[in-house]
Amino acid sequence: MTVLLLFTAVCCAAPVSNALSMFVSLSTEGQDDGGITDAGTAADIPARMLAAYKKASQQVGKHAPRCRGMRWPILAGIAKVESNHAIGRNVSDNGDIRPKIYGVLLNGSGAGGNTTAFADTDGGKWDGTAAGERAVGPFQFLPSTWEGVGKDANGDKKADPHNADDAALGAALYLCGKGRDLGKRSQLKAAILQYNHSSEYVANVTGWIDQYTAAAQGPELKSVSGKVRTVIEAALAQKGVPYSWGGGSASGKSFGTCCSPSGKSGASIKGFDCSGLTLYAFAQVGVRLPRTAAAQAGVGRRIPASLGKGFLKPGDLVFYAYAPGLDSTIHHVGIYVGGGQMVNAPRPGTPVRLDAVDAMPGFAGGARLL
Repeated sequence: MTVLLLFTAVCCAAPVSNALSMFVSLSTEGQDDGGITDAGTAADIPARMLAAYKKASQQVGKHAPRCRGMRWPILAGIAKVESNHAIGRNVSDNGDIRPKIYGVLLNGSGAGGNTTAFADTDGGKWDGTAAGERAVGPFQFLPSTWEGVGKDANGDKKADPHNADDAALGAALYLCGKGRDLGKRSQLKAAILQYNHSSEYVANVTGWIDQYTAAAQGPELKSVSGKVRTVIEAALAQKGVPYSWGGGSASGKSFGTCCSPSGKSGASIKGFDCSGLTLYAFAQVGVRLPRTAAAQAGVGRRIPASLGKGFLKPGDLVFYAYAPGLDSTIHHVGIYVGGGQMVNAPRPGTPVRLDAVDAMPGFAGGARLL
């Protein structure tokens, strides 16, 4: 498994007080706004990798007709834990990933958590060494396992674990086994346990699968009406609009400013940051919000974090803070749409999207304006 570094997102253009500057500095040191938060969404997955997961979930029936319940979030959950979706690598149009992804040499040394030595099976064909075995590609296959499940998914007449399409299809076939129904939770867990015999690993992967599943499903708005529906629909209509630090106004998307805590400028990007999006959505029903997330927490009926996320109703603002309970440290805001989801402009490099409320750390309650 690839060791993952999880980052706290810094979203909205907002001045930081001198009293909090050291705290914020420590909280964001070494971070990049393009990183991944403690949970994830479909929009956190590079587009080419997401396309590979979706293609594999559609192709698997051709090779494993008895398999049931394969969905792209299952593959995304595995790849998230194994390689962080190959983020940082170049994925070509045909799916080839460069530089190639190699795990540690499995020689029993203890490095990277390996305690069992695996003899070489491929002469270095896939793992680049004849000294032993190491896991390869975005799904971290052992070469010996790949020989049993590898298929050509992109039509280039070779099955390559370093190709996103081929690797995703191979993972789908491995998880399907001889005909599992992955729509059943018990069989899904059994498949993941086969992938890595660790209950902690199973819990980690299923957590990601649940996050991606939530992100893939649209909100249920049948019971939402009036101004609340107008606000939510106005926000949802901006899905796909790029994040712009300091961008967004009551009139819509706009060019932003410079610069985010990690130095990302929105000056050349026409879009929204988190509070710009909420400001715009509520302006559509005549509600004027202040510009920053922390200031927006002072509008309407404050919903303390202690009440829990289950107290949120569609149309509520949802806040995140460096120090939950201290509103002056609020740095992010979204619009709750129900079903544990929110419309969100997360960070530079990502678009406005639908996220799980749990997709960001530091839940700091909400505010009810309508």
